[in-house]
Amino acid sequence: MQNFSRSHIKAHFDHAAPSYEEAAILQKVVAERVDERLDLTTIETQVILDAGSGTGLLTEKIIQRYPQAHCFALDLSESMLRQSKTRLQVPRCAKLGTPLNRFLQQCKLTKNFATKAGATPINADVNQLPFADNSVDLIVSNLMLQWCDDLDTVFAEFRRVLRPEGLIMFTSFGPDTLKELRQAWQTADPEHAHVNHFIDMHDVGDALMRAGFGQPVMDMELFTLTYDKPMGVLKDLKAIGATNANQDRKSGLMGKGKFTAMLNAYEALRVDGKVPATFEVVHGHAWAGQEVIKGPNRNKSGHIEISLEQFSKQTKQL
Repeated sequence: MQNFSRSHIKAHFDHAAPSYEEAAILQKVVAERVDERLDLTTIETQVILDAGSGTGLLTEKIIQRYPQAHCFALDLSESMLRQSKTRLQVPRCAKLGTPLNRFLQQCKLTKNFATKAGATPINADVNQLPFADNSVDLIVSNLMLQWCDDLDTVFAEFRRVLRPEGLIMFTSFGPDTLKELRQAWQTADPEHAHVNHFIDMHDVGDALMRAGFGQPVMDMELFTLTYDKPMGVLKDLKAIGATNANQDRKSGLMGKGKFTAMLNAYEALRVDGKVPATFEVVHGHAWAGQEVIKGPNRNKSGHIEISLEQFSKQTKQL
């Protein structure tokens, strides 16, 4: 498990908010992928949460797909939410920073509220969602979970606020993400980690089941962005706020020699005249229904435990 600094993550995304849209090419493509996958669902929605909404790339599509639902765009960075204000068509009574319960009172929202187009921005942390139990029908999240160092806590919160049989659909980065940059830094400075570790999709699926989700489906796809120079990769990562968030990262100024050595090592990975940057995108979805096979609270009724030897004997008798 990594140990991320939430304040570090918030500060870097706040700083990157003005430049995020121009550099977030992959985030835009993956948001489209998530929206396309929602074509395969028939869930009825009144309340939707976009967790880690950023500048609203996915939120905008959710508003268009579910115009009768009320959507909440939640992000740790207030600056990101401010950048998304126009895209989200914020209702007049939803002032940025207004506590959720006061907003609901101002708008007089109940389970049968009159819905309107748009989304309400919520500046909060996914580790502590400001929503009541069983109050959300659908949670979507696009490339945010890799910034969470404790998936069990986050998924437990998602499970708490989702209504029974509610749906979660998300993307995150997998282990092969930025493998070229990681390799280059390993060559230049093997004693320190300069690139975040990204969780394998199988471990993400296990975390879902531990949180009480059922029928998790996980898959992945690889994207390769190409650049003229290694510095292009670093500039894009900085522009979207994607920096090393580990609390035990090396502090202080980076020596020029090691940085130059990293750039040279990255140059050696050039393919067909371009510098590659690989991103492994993990897709996942699950339902807020107890998993019946795995998980600490699984329902064992109707299950029979049998040894492999006993199973072999009974099979031979058939």
